Amino acid sequence: MNPEKIRSDFPVLQRQINGKGIVYFDNACMSLKPRQVIEKINEYYEKHPACAGRSVHRLSSEVEEEVQNAREAMKKFIDAKKREEIVFTRNTTEALNLLANSLDLNKGDCVLQTDKEHSSNLIPWLILQERKGIERRFVKSGEDGTFDMDAFQQALTKDVKIVSMVHTSNLDGTTIPAREIVKAAHDNGSLVILDAAQSMPHKPISAKKMDVDFLAFSGHKMLGPTGTGVLYGKKEHMEKLKPFIVGGETIKFSTYNSFELLEPPEKFEAGLQDYAGIMGLAEAARYLDSVGKENITMHEAELNRTITEGIKGIEGLSIIGPENPELRSGIVSFFVDGMDYHQIAMLLSSNANIMVRSGQHCVHSWFNAHGIKGSVRASLYLYNTKEECRTFIEELEKILRLK
Repeated sequence: MNPEKIRSDFPVLQRQINGKGIVYFDNACMSLKPRQVIEKINEYYEKHPACAGRSVHRLSSEVEEEVQNAREAMKKFIDAKKREEIVFTRNTTEALNLLANSLDLNKGDCVLQTDKEHSSNLIPWLILQERKGIERRFVKSGEDGTFDMDAFQQALTKDVKIVSMVHTSNLDGTTIPAREIVKAAHDNGSLVILDAAQSMPHKPISAKKMDVDFLAFSGHKMLGPTGTGVLYGKKEHMEKLKPFIVGGETIKFSTYNSFELLEPPEKFEAGLQDYAGIMGLAEAARYLDSVGKENITMHEAELNRTITEGIKGIEGLSIIGPENPELRSGIVSFFVDGMDYHQIAMLLSSNANIMVRSGQHCVHSWFNAHGIKGSVRASLYLYNTKEECRTFIEELEKILRLK
C-alpha cells in the first residue's frame, strides 16, 4: 500500500490554504472522496439521470442495471450470502431506526448494549422504552476501555431479545469481539445488530463468518457519497420485519382498501432513491477492495502508534481508551487539563490546516457518565502519512505551550 500514490486520487488533498496543504484527521466523522467516486456520481447525471425500475425506456434500464450492480458490489464487500440482503439507506442512523421500528419488540423485552453507543444506536431504543416499555441494559467497559466479556455473559439473560452494539467505537477506536458476542447471543436466542459505521471502512468484515443478523453502515465514512448507507440483514429476518417507511417502490399491488408489499430489499427502499449516491457508494467499495482493508488496518495502526508515542508524555494530556494504540485502530481521542478542546481544534486548523474533531462525538452519554466535557479526536485513514502525524504532534505541542 502506497499512501502517496493513493493521495493523488483525492482532489481535496491537492488544495492549498494560505500556502499550506491540508492535513485531514477527521475521518471518523467523514472520509474524503477519491476522483473515481466523484466521476461515478457525475456519470449518473451526465449519462442516465432517470428513475430505476419505474419506466421501460433505455435510460431507466441503464440505471436499474447500475443499482443491481451496486447491490452485488456491496454484497461482495461485506461477504453476504445474497444481494437481496442488502438494503440501501441514507446512513447508519436510518438503518438503525428502521430496525428499531420494524422489529417486533414488546413491553419487558430487553435490548443489551455497550456503554459507548453512538446516539444513533441509543436514542431509538430510548424512544421505544418510553413508547413500548422495553428495557435496556448496558455492558460497562473494563478499566482499560476494552469490552468486558464476563460482564456481557452476566447481562445476557433470557429476556434479552436484541443485542445492539457498536462494533468499533468512534469515541476511542476500540473494537468488540463480535464473533464471540454473536455466538453467545444466538445460544441465548437473541438477535444481534452491529453498528459497523466505524469498522466497515477500516477492517475486513464478513457477514457470513460473523453470522451476525444485522449490520448497518454509512457511505460517507468509507470514501462514499453523503446520504448513502446500507442495512444488511439475513434473508430470513428481513422477510419477517415490518416495514417502517412505505409508499412508492415498496408496493407490488394496492386497492383503496388493501395492499401487497414487495419482497426485501425493495420492501424497505421507499420512494425515489439516490441513484447517483448508490453508484458512488459501490465505487467506493470497489476502491477499498482494490487497496485491501487488511492493508488499511495495518497502516492506521502504524500511524496511531506514531501519534501516541509522540503525545503520551505531554503533561496534563489524557488519551481516552486503552494505552496500547493497536487497540484503538485509527483513533486518538484526548483531552488536556486546563484547555478547551474546541480551542485546540480551532488553533490546529487556523495555524496548520490540521482538521480534527472536537466535542462529544455523538457519544454524549459516555462523556456525561465520566464527567468529561469533551475531547479532541484525531482519526486516521488510508491517505494519511507519518509526516502528517509528526506535523500534528509538533503543532499540538506549540499550542499547549500557550496554556
